[in-house]
Amino acid sequence: MKSFFRLPLVLGAILSASAGAAEVKGLSMQVHDLATPFAQVWDRNAGKPDSAFVQDFKTTIASRFPAFYDVQRFGGRRTEAQHDGEIAKARTEFPSMRAAYDRKVARFTQDLPGHIASFRATFPDYAAKTDIWFLHSLGEMDGGTRTFDGKTYFIFGADAMVKYHGDGDEAAFFHHELFHDYHNMNCAKEPVWVGLWNEGLATYVAKRMNPSANNSELLLDIPHNLVADTRKQLGRAFNDLHGKLESEDQTHYAGLFQGRGGDGTGLPARRGYYLGYLVAEEIGKGMSMQQMARLECGAAHKAVVGAVEALRSQHASTGK
Repeated sequence: MKSFFRLPLVLGAILSASAGAAEVKGLSMQVHDLATPFAQVWDRNAGKPDSAFVQDFKTTIASRFPAFYDVQRFGGRRTEAQHDGEIAKARTEFPSMRAAYDRKVARFTQDLPGHIASFRATFPDYAAKTDIWFLHSLGEMDGGTRTFDGKTYFIFGADAMVKYHGDGDEAAFFHHELFHDYHNMNCAKEPVWVGLWNEGLATYVAKRMNPSANNSELLLDIPHNLVADTRKQLGRAFNDLHGKLESEDQTHYAGLFQGRGGDGTGLPARRGYYLGYLVAEEIGKGMSMQQMARLECGAAHKAVVGAVEALRSQHASTGK
């Protein structure tokens, strides 16, 4: 049986994952719940060897979303034995997060309809048609999209949400990810400026929609003190960014947007999220969020380059 539910656009609506499917006029988004079965697989394999858990996981969960869970998607970078090891590792780590994981699963079911409704109040033309997969990501991701065989999937990882978000308010996080689904700007190439715009604008929208959200809730505290450490050398950060805007080098992208450092700059990892937020904030002085979201690649490129140059000049004059 397929496990999904359709989301009603009613604030406060509660629909359990076991309730089947409820038809809602004008909304075709389906949520496939594979997060709840992970806890069930863990429970029924208590006291059994890892091999039993891994096999049950593959049969019960992975078989329902092979595009995400099949080792083949790693293109030879991970063997079957290594993949089984990741599944076993998730089993070992689960007890320490179990209570928070269960709360996260319950809140996801309860809160997502309201987050979609509030997002649509700001962006009424949001179609909300991309299916959502809610699952244990084996440590890979808290939320975002993945493309497999040319098809884009909208995924939320309950385990990483626990690890990175704790029990905080998730509204800004959901609005950030929903904006990605709404924005979906497709350019012929994806140099650094495109990632800067996509992530910076999503963060800006999340903050505008949730003015009281703190850096942690905006995911601007990974790594810890990301904003403060970037601000200490903001002039240098914008100089570095300016020289990389047109780059398609994955090392440049990784240093700006991924958790690992190693790009040789001495600047904070993932600083691109905060720098992108500042760029969007600068552009937002003359445009609404809705206007910014509708910019095509050419217009967005011009706006981003202009904002980076302005901010570079501004912070160079302060010596920071």
